[in-house]
Amino acid sequence: MNTIRPFVCMLVLALAATLSPAPLHAADAAPAAVAALPGDSAYQLAVPLVDQDGKGLQFADGRGRPRVVSMFYTSCKFVCPLIIDTVLKTERALPEADRARFDVLLVSLDPDRDTPAALKQVADKRRLDTSRWRLARTDKSHVRRLAAVLGIQYKQLEDGEFSHSSALVLLDADGRIVARTEKLGAADPEFVAAVARTLAR
Repeated sequence: MNTIRPFVCMLVLALAATLSPAPLHAADAAPAAVAALPGDSAYQLAVPLVDQDGKGLQFADGRGRPRVVSMFYTSCKFVCPLIIDTVLKTERALPEADRARFDVLLVSLDPDRDTPAALKQVADKRRLDTSRWRLARTDKSHVRRLAAVLGIQYKQLEDGEFSHSSALVLLDADGRIVARTEKLGAADPEFVAAVARTLAR
C-alpha cells in the first residue's frame, strides 16, 4: 500500500486551479463550502456525477465522512467485480460498528455505456447498500481528471473494453488521500487499518 505522494497533491492543486468545468445540471454547481477545503483535498477538483438512481451530485458532496473511491466499468468481467469484492471484504474486516461509518464511490471509466440503469443493475445484482454506496458516471473529460488525481491509468481498446490499473483510494472527511491499495481479491490489512484509523479521528 502506498500513501499519498507529494506529486499527487501537486497534481490535485494544479488541476483544481486550471479547470472550471460545466456541471451536468445547473443544480449541481459546486457548493460554497468547497472554498474552505484543505489545499491538498481531492475535492478541490470539481467533478459532476450522476449516480445509479439518476441523481446528480458533485464529487465534493462526499465531504464530511471518510470515503473509499475507485474506478470501474460495468461490462468488465474480471477485475472490476474484484474491486467490488475487495471493498466488501474490507468492510467485513472492520468491527461491525464501523462498517456503516464510511461511504463508497465507484466512478465509471465508460460513460458511453454506463447509464444510470446499467449502474443500478450492478448495484442491485451485488446487493450493495446504496445508502452508502454510489455507482456513478461523469463525462469523459472528468473521467480523465479524476483518474489522474486517483493515480488510475486506463486506455480504451479497439473492442470497446478498457485496460486499466485498479486501486482503492481512501479519502478522509475533507477529501485528503490518506491511503491506497492495489491488492484485490482480499482485504489488505494495512488498508483496513488505515480505514480504522481514519474513522477513529
